[in-house]
Amino acid sequence: MISLRTIIARRYVTPLREGGSLPAIIEADDDGLYVLKFRGAGQGPKALIAELLAGEIARAAGLPMPEIVFAELPADLARTEPDAEIQSLISASVGLNIALDYLPGSVTFDPLVFTADAQVASAIVWFDAFVCNVDRTVRNVNMLIWHRRLWLIDHGAALYFHHAWSSHDQHAATPFALIKDHVLLRYASDLPAVDARMAELLTPDKWAAIVELIPDTWLAEDPGFVNKAAQRETYLNFFLSRMGSSQVFVQEALRARSSHL
Repeated sequence: MISLRTIIARRYVTPLREGGSLPAIIEADDDGLYVLKFRGAGQGPKALIAELLAGEIARAAGLPMPEIVFAELPADLARTEPDAEIQSLISASVGLNIALDYLPGSVTFDPLVFTADAQVASAIVWFDAFVCNVDRTVRNVNMLIWHRRLWLIDHGAALYFHHAWSSHDQHAATPFALIKDHVLLRYASDLPAVDARMAELLTPDKWAAIVELIPDTWLAEDPGFVNKAAQRETYLNFFLSRMGSSQVFVQEALRARSSHL
């Protein structure tokens, strides 16, 4: 079983303007600082679901992820914020949101400065191909260096299949051609071994536990599903099918890597 802590936002500290979900640093009731992703931002709850699922998949795969927590946003937090845009965002996000542990002093991964270990790079490339993450390119690396270690952040744009449920079976077997733009692809020389290891780490029980984390309040009423449990089941079936098709996206990554060397 997987469980996440729930924190309560006590103070809005500062916005982080570079994210499409308009994230912000907040202080919580445990005195910790977190990067909060707002449910009321333009991308909506599905960006939070992608952040949650992809982040916990990364953790289950042994990749370095900041702690993910559920974050309760009180309505009265908006009244203390002078910026009208931020007031509106907080008001639209009252209730349950998602946040990641803030890594103070971290710096953005720069491929011109830092290199990546072949096994780590291969695991990250495999993971991003699995979740169809479009945001790990030279222009938008979404990785930090903290305490001399690489950390993954920002997965709200992954799992784009859930924006078109009717074609999720097709997406499960996609080779994910955009892996050719991955910032770590040139270091990913160990993909077949990583693929075998992931099959051992990411078991059906692990997938089921990850999917069960999705809060009911983030699942919209959808006429294509009889209930919210059916939506969770579709996520689970996608992940199981994607694992069964891993050779499709691994071979695509190998092909893309060979064409860039």
